[in-house]
Amino acid sequence: MINDIDPNSDRAVFRQIADQLRQAIESGRLREGEKLPSEAELIEHYGVARMTVRQAIQELRNEGLAVAEHGRGVFVRRRPPVKRLASDRFARRHRKDGKAAFLAESEAVGATSAVDMLSVSEVRASEEISERLGISPDEVVVARSRRYLRDGHPVELATSYVPVGIARGTRIMEPNTGPGGIYARIEDQGHTLERYVEDVSTRMPTREEAKQLNLTSGTPVFRLVRTAYDIDGMAVEVCDTIMSGDAFLLSYELPAH
Repeated sequence: MINDIDPNSDRAVFRQIADQLRQAIESGRLREGEKLPSEAELIEHYGVARMTVRQAIQELRNEGLAVAEHGRGVFVRRRPPVKRLASDRFARRHRKDGKAAFLAESEAVGATSAVDMLSVSEVRASEEISERLGISPDEVVVARSRRYLRDGHPVELATSYVPVGIARGTRIMEPNTGPGGIYARIEDQGHTLERYVEDVSTRMPTREEAKQLNLTSGTPVFRLVRTAYDIDGMAVEVCDTIMSGDAFLLSYELPAH
């Protein structure tokens, strides 16, 4: 898989090692999810110091090509982006089938989905959330925070804010909201959903976001803030979502009129 390095090259030795590993990844000789040779194997193969090997591996991690898993080693980063179809993900048929949007998207690419780090609480809405929900500043809302995993890997953080008048006394307050997720429960309360407004921006993650999403250095995130409205024009939920930039492809279908 890996050739000997050129001792006469002017380039730094660790960059030669990184180049060869990069070529192995890009050519498919090292496949997504496959473990890279260990430090000991690379040291023996190249006859270099441990620090040199670590510099090479760190370069691949900085480029987002490899990810370290504690106690297991370094692996080629998985990059199976979920195509997020804005025109389809909240279709009522998914809720009727008992599927929330993330589950439906994951199934479409043959991936398994899970949720962890789930918490439900009543909080005072921030100025931004209050404005989006059309409520008084600092009014209490129900906040549902969770982390989404695809094939065991964290890809998304989301917090939904729902007016207490809709959420209290319903399964929205429970860890498991039941078939169809939050939107199915909101419609159970008589708020038939009509439209969603999404604002999408990109930025670098905070330290805590990078930690929770297991992001390599240099990987950006999408921040997607969505407001859901019922048929009477009432804002019934705001969802503030942080998405790993290399895990999603955002796709929008727009009318031509």
